[in-house]
Amino acid sequence: MPEGDTILAAARRVGAALVGQPIVEIETPQPRHALDRWAERLDGQAVRAVDARGKHLFIRFDGDLTLHSHLRMTGQWGVYRRGERWRRSPRRAWLVIRTEQHEVVEFDGPVLELMTDSRTRFDRRLAALGPDVLAEELDESRFLALLRAADDSRAIGEALLDQRVLAGVGNMWKAEGCFLAGIDPWRRVRDVTDAEALAVVRELRPLMQASAEGRRPGRRWVYDRAGLPCRRCATPIAARGQGDDNRTAYWCPECQA
Repeated sequence: MPEGDTILAAARRVGAALVGQPIVEIETPQPRHALDRWAERLDGQAVRAVDARGKHLFIRFDGDLTLHSHLRMTGQWGVYRRGERWRRSPRRAWLVIRTEQHEVVEFDGPVLELMTDSRTRFDRRLAALGPDVLAEELDESRFLALLRAADDSRAIGEALLDQRVLAGVGNMWKAEGCFLAGIDPWRRVRDVTDAEALAVVRELRPLMQASAEGRRPGRRWVYDRAGLPCRRCATPIAARGQGDDNRTAYWCPECQA
């Protein structure tokens, strides 16, 4: 699943292609949107902003209308020069927005909807999101309050993936942040101090910020390295499914004891 850094980077690319540019054409090839009349509803409306919150992306048009996207496991945003070959099959396109210079395409997007700006502020799914890990100023106090208000018997690794506690963190950055902070992802939230919880977030946040700017680290400490020696102590990296979604947790049994 694309994490917050991937979505923020996509929002920046999409915004660079669309904001301030006349929209030539909008297509919705996916059959479920065939009757939505988005092209007619957005006709003549300019894109005024593109932004991200956690794993959600918003294309905001004039006229109080916003396209909201969540890519889940399969989706992807592509930005192409007109005439450039797409990297996915056109049959997988759900949305195409064309300007004179670019084609912005959303592929395989399970959540794609046109809503009013006010609904983006009050929609229960969006209002329930925790603070955005990539916000310019992270609200650490709110993160801690939400962490403590939720189930304190679950593992800290599982809690970090709860978008109602902290929006934007996914499995890879959770694993890397826990390793760098020296926190076992299986430790119960009740046994993790506020300082330790913040240490994990403060470790993963700059990594995600760098990734969103195109500077993803060249090597991973533990993620997707099950059975390989730890880069610090040579202990084999452990891996096991965690939480209701059974997302694989990776950790060093020695460095994160």
